[in-house]
Amino acid sequence: MAETHEKAKPAKDVFVCENCNFSVSFDYFGRKPPFARSYVLMEEAYVMKDPFSEERGFITLGSSCNICRAKVCLSQNCSLFYTKRFCLQCVKKNLKEFPAEIKEEMTKKSTKND
Repeated sequence: MAETHEKAKPAKDVFVCENCNFSVSFDYFGRKPPFARSYVLMEEAYVMKDPFSEERGFITLGSSCNICRAKVCLSQNCSLFYTKRFCLQCVKKNLKEFPAEIKEEMTKKSTKND
């Protein structure tokens, strides 16, 4: 009796935010998603094809903190982008290095969380 060999689907890579544990499969990491050639991202990012778009849509999931290299999602509770991506822990530790607008934003966030 001949064996039937099903082709196994390759396992998808999974992005996991090291702050909130949000996890989802991603299709690409980098600045130029091959399925959205007319776009160039401002940072190397984890991207997935938009499951709700038949065209070249995509969803940016997260990136790596420029200081500690932690993978973080784009949630306002996990990271911020100011010329580069930073996790909020690194922003808090290095707040004096950021401009006044970022300091104000972080003060507002800490007041809301208290």
